[in-house]
Amino acid sequence: MWHFLTSYIKYWFTAKTKYSIHSPFVYHLVSEVLAKKTPKEIRQKLDTYRMSLSKDTNQIHVTDFGAGSRVFTSNIRSVQAIAKYAGISRHKSDILQKLVAYFKPENILELGTSLGIGTAAMAIAYPNTQITSLEGCPETAKIANKYLSNFQFNSCRIIIGEFSAQLPKILSNQTFDLMYFDGNHQKEATIQYFESCLPQVHNNTLCIFDDIHWSKGMEEAWKYIIHHPRTTVCIDLYHVGLVFFRKEQEPQNFIIKI
Repeated sequence: MWHFLTSYIKYWFTAKTKYSIHSPFVYHLVSEVLAKKTPKEIRQKLDTYRMSLSKDTNQIHVTDFGAGSRVFTSNIRSVQAIAKYAGISRHKSDILQKLVAYFKPENILELGTSLGIGTAAMAIAYPNTQITSLEGCPETAKIANKYLSNFQFNSCRIIIGEFSAQLPKILSNQTFDLMYFDGNHQKEATIQYFESCLPQVHNNTLCIFDDIHWSKGMEEAWKYIIHHPRTTVCIDLYHVGLVFFRKEQEPQNFIIKI
């Protein structure tokens, strides 16, 4: 928790507003996409999905392959508690939906389904997208499958298993327009997944990394990613990091408030 606080203070004093951005691509992305309000109908659909989970008192056994939880002390957790404490926040889901609605990715890869709130957010933002989502915990994936099916998000496919075992199969012959990294939250694993996915990105692929300041290790992983020779434009929004591979752009790293 102390690291999270100090990292936020550092971010607050170093982040710039849109008026300090000299890249036309990034300025447009911030001012015309990220700074705009999420349409009411899109937000309401996701709120309905989230509300349904918040009323589910069933308990499940959570298998955690990542960095663990800062909230839960037991692996026996209610669905409503997971939705409240571990589900994607409204702020992050807004960012996710704005980006998906703007870029309209045909194929999305999500690492970390959890209860499917982020999955639903992307499906709502652009219904034509095909989402492949990986989840390590079988019982959590079962709940996500149930609710995604109930809400008729039929373009979402959940694959259950450890990421390191499943990723090579998924990436064997398919490129993705957007990749959302929201699982594990450990330095070595985050770098490994990023490296594994690199062969399947193209010039317009967007990678979104969740909780880049969650720990010292995640900050080190983020530094590795933004200095990788394949990346060009990288944007630190504190809660998430955006990575682009546009060859027509000069390599630049931005820390931005929205």
